Amino acid sequence: MNFLQTSPPDEEPPSQANDNAMPDDDLIGQQVAQNLQRLRSKRYLSLDALARLCGVSRAMLAQIESGRSVPSIKVLCKIAKGLKVSVAAFLEDRACEGVELLPAQQSKRLVSANGAFVSRALFPYDRARQVEFYEIRLSALGEESSRGHGPGVQENLVVSQGVLEISVNDERYLLSTGDSILFYADQPHRYRNPADSEAIAFLVTIYPERLD
Repeated sequence: MNFLQTSPPDEEPPSQANDNAMPDDDLIGQQVAQNLQRLRSKRYLSLDALARLCGVSRAMLAQIESGRSVPSIKVLCKIAKGLKVSVAAFLEDRACEGVELLPAQQSKRLVSANGAFVSRALFPYDRARQVEFYEIRLSALGEESSRGHGPGVQENLVVSQGVLEISVNDERYLLSTGDSILFYADQPHRYRNPADSEAIAFLVTIYPERLD
């Protein structure tokens, strides 16, 4: 059974799950089923409504969403077009493992050219996420600037040690230990440590909600 195989009709029967199915096919079918249900639910669409949007029958959508069938790429493209997402959105593995331990030595670190600014990801750095959590360290009198991120991105920062001066465009804000700030980071901004000792902060980056 080949997930990428297509047939001439517009809505060919999807491959039925059977005892001879290969493990990879089973995994693909489960991922497609879970993601289809997630994407449809996120848009508050019934099966009938999605069928009208994408031109795939309600019965076929129900079979795919229940994991009883694996769609051809042609059918999956039609569903993706109706939901306005890429085909890849159906193949993402978003299963929650419950708990994931991230040892400090395995964390992804970003270091500025002069070494004054260190950002450590406090989450698995394996895929795009809507919310990211970082530890930031800025050496004495050090600074780090950004020209801005994508539209709608926000940053929420709290200082855990020392002091930090945050500049957003031409406005400056001085934060002491325990102070926090929330701002739109899609504009030029800068972090500066005005003190003679290291500053540590925790930063949450929030991206606009994705529909895929």
